[in-house]
Amino acid sequence: MKTILVLGFLIGMQHALEVDHVAAVASLATRSRSLAETARQGAVWGMGHTLTLFLFGGAVILLDSLIPENMARGLELAVGVMLVLLGADVLRRVVKERIHFHSHHHGEVTHFHAHSHEPGREHAQDPHHHEHPKGFPVRSLLVGMMHGMAGSAALILLVLETITSPWLGLLYIALFGFGSILGMAMLAAVISLPLRYSARGLTWAHNGLKTLVGFATVGVGGLLVYEVGITQGLLLF
Repeated sequence: MKTILVLGFLIGMQHALEVDHVAAVASLATRSRSLAETARQGAVWGMGHTLTLFLFGGAVILLDSLIPENMARGLELAVGVMLVLLGADVLRRVVKERIHFHSHHHGEVTHFHAHSHEPGREHAQDPHHHEHPKGFPVRSLLVGMMHGMAGSAALILLVLETITSPWLGLLYIALFGFGSILGMAMLAAVISLPLRYSARGLTWAHNGLKTLVGFATVGVGGLLVYEVGITQGLLLF
């Protein structure tokens, strides 16, 4: 039984690497200003994911029932739409903000600072002004919760096939969720590295990476919508 619980934790970490999860967190990472903030975005995504998995999964396990197939597919479709919107928002910000970078020399020290050409925003900024995290990342929590709802059906089937005790099932889901929190925080930090390094004066590379993330997120979401809505017939009447 311990082996199954450890496996739940490891599967939770691996679960963070699914394409739709990577796309969502990559789009969220484009909003972060530091490695620590990006890791926090990933961890909060994992918290939201775990919260809905535990609520949905716990209810199903304790009531000994299953999530209706159409409901599960509807949630997957909603995730696809959400990804399209997240990707479109990244592209919108790239066009609207038109960020580029300047270097400032202070003796032998060189600093790089981002400037936005968003209409109505002053170009000149205090070169020592840096943005800091703006409170709790609610968007990451909500995105994680949506993914958790969509992924709950498959996880519950796995739990029901391997664990007979409801309480062990809940513990399995909790360890799975903890693994997904840790895995997504690590993944988010890795994703943020090229964005951080390209921000050191490489305007074209930074904006190009953000544009790539935006299109990739829209693409993943669009494929998911097509797969669930058209191929599986959810949108066909």
